[in-house]
Amino acid sequence: MADDRWSGTGSKTDPWVLKTAPLSSQYTMYRDDSSDPALLVCQVGTTKLTYLASGIEDLHAELLRRGDWVVLGAADEGKEPAADTVEAWGRSADNPVGGWYGQRKGYRGRFGMYLPPLLEALGLVELEHNARNNRVRAVPRPE
Repeated sequence: MADDRWSGTGSKTDPWVLKTAPLSSQYTMYRDDSSDPALLVCQVGTTKLTYLASGIEDLHAELLRRGDWVVLGAADEGKEPAADTVEAWGRSADNPVGGWYGQRKGYRGRFGMYLPPLLEALGLVELEHNARNNRVRAVPRPE
């Protein structure tokens, strides 16, 4: 991860330090394998969000399946996401977990905001960095 948009190893003591797609906000994320199921713990200011860690592989597989750019479409839990976006997929009954990847009630949204930059840092996607309406697309997993 040799880029000024992110740093860290993803552990609790050395979390990933990431920036949202527009590069306007910084947040941290780490993988908690001690929880069952494993979680991604995302800290945004004083707000803590958690997502199923399987979202990394599942989102990458979905983006590979689509084979093209997909709009992020981030939205809070209480708001309906735009159709055919990363956010809509992250809470769809048709995804591999049959619903929400977000685990903290009231804070289950924003999957489309916080997961794609992590996938970019892991080398799994290309991510646009415009002021608005950013898109993401998968790159094949490095051998």
